[in-house]
Amino acid sequence: MPPFDVTLSDIETARERIRGLVRRTPAYESADVSARLGRRTFLKMEALQIAGSFKVRGVFNKILTLSEAERRRGLVTVSGGNHAIALARVANTLGIEALILMAKVTPRFNIDLTLKYGAKVELCEDSAEAFAKAEAYEREGKLFVHPYDDPAIIAGHGTVGLEFLDDAPDLTHVFVSIGGGGFMAGVASGLKAKRPSIKVYGVETTGAQTMTEALKADSPVTIRSTSIARTLGAPFATERTLLAAKSFLETILLVEDKPVVSDLTWILQTEKLLCEPAAACVLTAAGTVASSLPEDAVIGLVLCGSNVALPDLEAWRRDFALA
Repeated sequence: MPPFDVTLSDIETARERIRGLVRRTPAYESADVSARLGRRTFLKMEALQIAGSFKVRGVFNKILTLSEAERRRGLVTVSGGNHAIALARVANTLGIEALILMAKVTPRFNIDLTLKYGAKVELCEDSAEAFAKAEAYEREGKLFVHPYDDPAIIAGHGTVGLEFLDDAPDLTHVFVSIGGGGFMAGVASGLKAKRPSIKVYGVETTGAQTMTEALKADSPVTIRSTSIARTLGAPFATERTLLAAKSFLETILLVEDKPVVSDLTWILQTEKLLCEPAAACVLTAAGTVASSLPEDAVIGLVLCGSNVALPDLEAWRRDFALA
């Protein structure tokens, strides 16, 4: 395989570039999660990040590399989730126009947050139409910021991995969720560069197994997500993020929506932290393999985001007979 094109140097440069613009989110050892999994477990609380997810790290890193001429062109992207919210927040902070193309099924909660932060929103039939429109806007002069297939975006996300190791240097096994794969690629490349022996597990929910299908086909495959973990519902992985999965992951663990919603509630009640399904799924996944890990294993769970509407959580609990 060719080497992955985001290096430790790229991630360390990103850390300095975005310092002071994003939160250095806390990481700590959780007694309750450790007791539940039977192994020492640390939580990286990226759900407390600005704009509700890790995404601002990559977006800030990307936008700060642009020239003034590029910024004046205005930005366009495709996202119905955390990337949309983050791009809107970052663009507003830096005084740049931003247009977000979203599928019509995008939750109102996400649309409202994106508009609140000052971006314009254009609804499309589906993500395929949105990506096609993004290409058209790019031809007209706007600068397209890909939600996950961009080295600068990935390097920004990798700063999560460096922070986690700084705060929890004994980590041996880390669980990170996968949407299109940019977050996994950044975190895993940072972790593995600093400590090659660390084992990284990717996590997807059934119905949003974009990377699982790409690995099966050894090529990006377009899927239509059916999982309630909407921020994991990228329509396809890319050659870059597929290479990252092959290079850095032990395996990908698939979990069902119902136990993820149950664990979301458990984390809220136990750790007093609101997580979206894309974050809570790493606890669900770790629970399926923790007992098979060495007794002295030190687990790390990256809780990546908190952009979830409470009415949605109530509906999921009702639908899954968890209420």
